[in-house]
Amino acid sequence: MTRTRVAIVGAAETTELGKIPDLSVIGLHADAALNALTDAGLRPSDIDGVATAGESPTSIAHYLGITPSWVDGTTVGGCSFMLHVRHAAAAIEAGLCSTVLITHGESGKSRVGAGGFNRPAASLSGQFEAPFGPMGAPTMFTIPVLRYMKDLDLSIEKLANVAVVQRRWASKNPRASFRDPITVDDVLNSRMIAYPFRLLMCCLVTDGGGALILTSAERASDFPTRPVYILGGGESTETPMVSQMEDLTTSKAFRVSGQKAFESSGISHADVDHLMIYDAFAHLPIYGLEDLGFVERGEAGDFIWDGHTDEGGSLPMNTNGGGLSYMHSGMYGMYALQESVRQMRGTAPAQIDGAQISVCHGVGGMFGASGTIVMTNQPS
Repeated sequence: MTRTRVAIVGAAETTELGKIPDLSVIGLHADAALNALTDAGLRPSDIDGVATAGESPTSIAHYLGITPSWVDGTTVGGCSFMLHVRHAAAAIEAGLCSTVLITHGESGKSRVGAGGFNRPAASLSGQFEAPFGPMGAPTMFTIPVLRYMKDLDLSIEKLANVAVVQRRWASKNPRASFRDPITVDDVLNSRMIAYPFRLLMCCLVTDGGGALILTSAERASDFPTRPVYILGGGESTETPMVSQMEDLTTSKAFRVSGQKAFESSGISHADVDHLMIYDAFAHLPIYGLEDLGFVERGEAGDFIWDGHTDEGGSLPMNTNGGGLSYMHSGMYGMYALQESVRQMRGTAPAQIDGAQISVCHGVGGMFGASGTIVMTNQPS
C-alpha cells in the first residue's frame, strides 16, 4: 500500500433522511456540514477548503461563514463527491489548504429550493437524444442494460436479484428507507417503469445529504473520531449521451477511474474487504464489479446470485442498502462514501468484522462520469 497522507476526520449525514419538507437544499447542506463539524470537534472557522455540487461552493461558504483558500465546484453528477475527495486530498498534500469540508444536500422528494432537470435543446443530448423520446434516467439507462442482457446472457431474474440482496443489507440499517425483505418474484411483480426496469429495480427519491471533513494524516490524532485514510483514487468521463458509449456493455469511465484508484493505492483486488458501488438502478453493481476488475465480463450476475456480495460473502457490497433501499436524493455518491467511512470506523449498522480496506465507486449521469476512492483504517 502507498503511504497515507490525508485522512477523513469528520463524517455525517443530515439529521433526518427520507422526507424533510422543512429544509431547503442549502439548509440540508448546512445541516450535514454542522453535523460533520460536530463529529470532528471543529467550528466553521477551522475550515479553509470547501467543495460541493448541486449548490455552488460560494453559496455554501457564505452560508456557513467560511472564507476558504481553496474551493472546488466540480459537478459531474452523482459521483461528484468522489472527485471532491480526490481533489481535496491533492490540495491538502500540495499545501493549498489544511482542512476541507465537502457538502451535499438535495431535496429530491420535497423539492424545497430544488432546481429543475432541464435539458437545453441546444445541448448534445437535447439535439441527439431528446427527439427520440427518453423521459429521464429510467428510460435512458435501459439502453445499455438491454444490450448487456442480450450480449452477455444476463437473465431478468439475476438483474432483479441485485435489489433483493440490497434489501437484505437495508434490513439491518435502522436509517434505511425500506427494510422489509423482498424476493425476486416481488421485484418482478412490482410496477413496470421502463423495460427491463420494474419499480424495485429503480432508485428511491428522497431528501437528505451528507458531509465529510479531510485533513492531513499527521493531524488525524488531534480529532475525537477514528481517522479513515485516503489510499488512492481515480476519476474519468466518457460521454454526456448514453447512446454514444463506446460499448454499451462496459463503461470506459468506470474502467479508467477504477484502474487509477487501484494503481494509486497500491492494493490488489484480494486486499479489498468492503465495496460500495453506486446503485441508482439494479444494473450498476453488475457493471461496477466487472469494470473494476473484481470478476470477468459477464460473470457479475452469477457472482451476486451466488451470495458473494451478501452477508458472509467474500466481497460485502453496498452494506447500507444502497440507492435501491437506503437513500437516493439524486446524487447518491455522498451516501456511499459515508458508508465506507462507517465501515472503516467500525460503526456501520451491518459492520464487516475486521474490514481494513474499502473501495467506494460512483457514477455520474448515464455512465457519463466516474469516481473511485480507496480508504483504509490502517495508518502507514
